[in-house]
Amino acid sequence: MSAARGSLLGIESLEAAEILKILKFARRMNPNKPRPLLKGKRIFLLFYEPSTRTRSSFEIAAKSLGAQTVLVQTMGSSIEKGESLLDTGYTLRAVGADVIVIRHPNSGAPYVMAQHIDIPVINAGDGLHEHPSQALLDAYTILSNKRRIQGLQIAIIGDIFHSRVARSACHLLTKLGAKVILCGPPELVPDVAATLAPTIRVTRHLEDALRGADVVMLLRVQKERLAGLRIDLSEYIARYQMTPARLKTAKKDAILMHPGPIIRGLELTGEIADGPQSRILEEVHNGVQTRMAILARAVGKMR
Repeated sequence: MSAARGSLLGIESLEAAEILKILKFARRMNPNKPRPLLKGKRIFLLFYEPSTRTRSSFEIAAKSLGAQTVLVQTMGSSIEKGESLLDTGYTLRAVGADVIVIRHPNSGAPYVMAQHIDIPVINAGDGLHEHPSQALLDAYTILSNKRRIQGLQIAIIGDIFHSRVARSACHLLTKLGAKVILCGPPELVPDVAATLAPTIRVTRHLEDALRGADVVMLLRVQKERLAGLRIDLSEYIARYQMTPARLKTAKKDAILMHPGPIIRGLELTGEIADGPQSRILEEVHNGVQTRMAILARAVGKMR
């Protein structure tokens, strides 16, 4: 069985035209002006991992479109008793789910579910693989500030290797014609990342990545992971932390982005997080509109 029409499993399989169609429809969405596009639909939020931004914005998006939402988490459900992924999917379908939004620690889990149930499945992040809705909301944020993505230079800095956000972003941004520069220590940004697309370049030097950048996208860096890879925390901060002085290397009108959660004092300073070039909270806000469009697409209402 192939995935149900309306599923969103990743950015890699989407054509540029479909990406732009979703982004265009998102501009018409407004959570403050509810639209009954999903009236009578049941959206199940199946989260095997903790989430604040993704889960809450999908819930608000669904309710803004008139849907009912049901949250299913590992704790307090049959998942905790050892129920398999597919049996959980079959159960949710049997009780009336019209769409399943799933976050899972294993790469490929949404794909497996989508192959076995006849309703749309939306990937809300799977392992180290993809996070398509985050890439779409980030693209929406860039377009809101820059009006285009074609030809922009976008620097992505931090833990690229372990980031599903980075993978989806690389797929989307290059499909829409951006030049992407990945930056970080070799343990977090392997050279193989450059094979994702010919318009992606890797550098170890932050100033090189920032020079001429239109968009600076920071990624979460875990202290525990740095320790496990024997990367000195103070050295990482000294070489890669975003500061006001370093941001000046980018274009004057460059915007700063971060999918969250941010760690002040590690990936960036508080002055940068709250500064005039920061679009971090704007990304969170845009997540609702973008996910409204994704849900409308899932049930065939994106016209």
